[in-house]
Amino acid sequence: MTNPAAAALIARSNRLGADPKNTNYAGGNTSAKGTETDPVTGEPVELLWVKGSGGDLGTLTESGLAVLRLDRMRSLVDVYPGVEREDEMVAAFDYCLHGKGGAAPSIDTAMHGLVDAAHVDHLHPDSGIAIATAADGEALTKEIYGDKVVWVPWRRPGFQLGLDIAAIKEQNPQSIGCILGGHGITAWGDTSEEAEANSLWIIDTAAAYIAEHSKAEPFGAALDGYGALPAAERRARAAALAPTIRGIASADRPMVGHFTDSDVVLEFLASSEHPRLAALGTSCPDHFLRTKVKPLVLDLPPTASVEDSIARLHELAVAYREDYQGYYDRNAVADSPAIRGKDPLIVLVPGVGMFSFGKDKQTARVAGEFYVNAINVMRGAEGLSSYAPIDEAEKFRIEYWALEEAKLQRMPKPKPLATRVALVTGAASGIGKATAAKLAAEGACVVIADLSLEKAQEAAAELGGSDVAVGVQVDVSDEAAVQAAVDAAVLAFGGVDLVVNNAGLSLSRSLLETTEKDWDLQHDVMAKGSFLVAKATAKVMIDQQLGGDIVYISSKNSIFAGPNNVAYGAAKADQAHQVRLLAAELGEHGIKVNGVNPDGVVAGSGIFASGWGANRAAVYGVEEKDLGKFYAQRTILKREVLPENIANAVFVLCGPELTHTTGLHIPVDAGVAAAFLR
Repeated sequence: MTNPAAAALIARSNRLGADPKNTNYAGGNTSAKGTETDPVTGEPVELLWVKGSGGDLGTLTESGLAVLRLDRMRSLVDVYPGVEREDEMVAAFDYCLHGKGGAAPSIDTAMHGLVDAAHVDHLHPDSGIAIATAADGEALTKEIYGDKVVWVPWRRPGFQLGLDIAAIKEQNPQSIGCILGGHGITAWGDTSEEAEANSLWIIDTAAAYIAEHSKAEPFGAALDGYGALPAAERRARAAALAPTIRGIASADRPMVGHFTDSDVVLEFLASSEHPRLAALGTSCPDHFLRTKVKPLVLDLPPTASVEDSIARLHELAVAYREDYQGYYDRNAVADSPAIRGKDPLIVLVPGVGMFSFGKDKQTARVAGEFYVNAINVMRGAEGLSSYAPIDEAEKFRIEYWALEEAKLQRMPKPKPLATRVALVTGAASGIGKATAAKLAAEGACVVIADLSLEKAQEAAAELGGSDVAVGVQVDVSDEAAVQAAVDAAVLAFGGVDLVVNNAGLSLSRSLLETTEKDWDLQHDVMAKGSFLVAKATAKVMIDQQLGGDIVYISSKNSIFAGPNNVAYGAAKADQAHQVRLLAAELGEHGIKVNGVNPDGVVAGSGIFASGWGANRAAVYGVEEKDLGKFYAQRTILKREVLPENIANAVFVLCGPELTHTTGLHIPVDAGVAAAFLR
């Protein structure tokens, strides 16, 4: 049974974390102190429950709490070696754990354990950080809060900060919390309800003061020509720039992207002070650990051509990497971790919006959310005073902190297709759906494209939320529709790396029964459709300069000549030769083009369900329900071919094992000798 103090802590944390005005995703930590019976001695023991390292307040559960014996934790004060060695104290927390201890204790554990209050909240609200990063933040704290909230000068999170805040509370018994310079807020209370009320009062009081006293244009006057483009126009431009920007952000290691054109971002970029403020960088450690110390900002108005913008972005990328190398060189010491990469994680394009990047979609999205937090902080600080973040040396100490490096090293090994963005056509059923599921399971972000938007979105929802998969509508025979689907893919995930041309249909008719309309329909969807999808996505891959994969789901019928199959077989033969032609053409860009030749995939097939199965069964003289078994018995291996078998072949072609293979067709037909490649 959950201890009442811990239960109250979880409920409070979830309420605070559910509202972005209070703290950012995975930002801040909360704690409670209480008593339990020691199972060894049978005596009462005082415990500290505190949100563990890396957890999120809004979704916190009991398993996300670190549980420490309070007497042992407070005894660490007697062995504290001083601020120069305070990092050693994090390892010492392990010797204070109660039982299995729950989650790993965070760097802020000392703050919670040493402060003499039953309940403590440490949060990163935009309004509080605005005061914390204002040039005269200490004076503002006094003016806004009187003596109820105390100013704490910037200090890196750790044991010493915990000692400092504990001393401040002891010296200021009337106080309910403090503003941590450059960082955030801490509040406390004798009960969970009191701590929560105090936290909210500090946050809301700061927000109200900013609203009442802020200057009219905290970001400066409107910058002529830098206003937001109309919605459709700016999203079209974002899609045109996205592949280049993703390539810039992925020079050191591949990244997944996220795009936002929120009003907050557009207003900031349309104002005259945005270049100065962006160059100052973020301040709160949670912010710049997610966003890097500062963004790359395109210094052209949205009226510039796409070509000029791309050329300038490439120039700015070189300068950004040189600047970041300088930042590292100025601040690194002998035992600093190696530089982790010089590419930007935030790219701002005036009139268009913000691109953010990370190792997966969630990380990329959250990085963008954190930069929106940073913009809000700048607005508040500039509105009251001037924005004065912590200096770069302090930022470097945190970004390249040994403890932060250790946390990164503990991250699980990425899946084989992590950071890759896949677009699968005809993916709402059958082979396409199984392929999308396989690629997502192996770490890819997946765009499920299908003629039915409803079915595409349903299939995407089955794979998880929008951080994993999205559904889009596409008629692959329509060039504009294909481009719209590709644009949707690059806006959802930053670009495209892996394309599966799977959309298809079949009408089983003899030569004399096949109409011109039948012929055109099958060639439009499969031959023309594959061409259009390959053309649109190859351009994205070339602009990204990250290589890529295009896989055609062709057919045994591209090789094997059977009856009543002239239109379908000819279209599949066209697809098969496209593989060879594009492999030869796109290889110089690092793009591999391969094919899979299935046969007899009845289970889950939209083609077979739409009449093809009945026609094929009639041709072969079997019941339609037995068609899969019939196909199995005519194969060498006597095995029925399932959609998952095709999906596995696609993964092998695009995975880490066949990096040097292009122009290949893999038969997945359980062995049909007449279709052996010659």
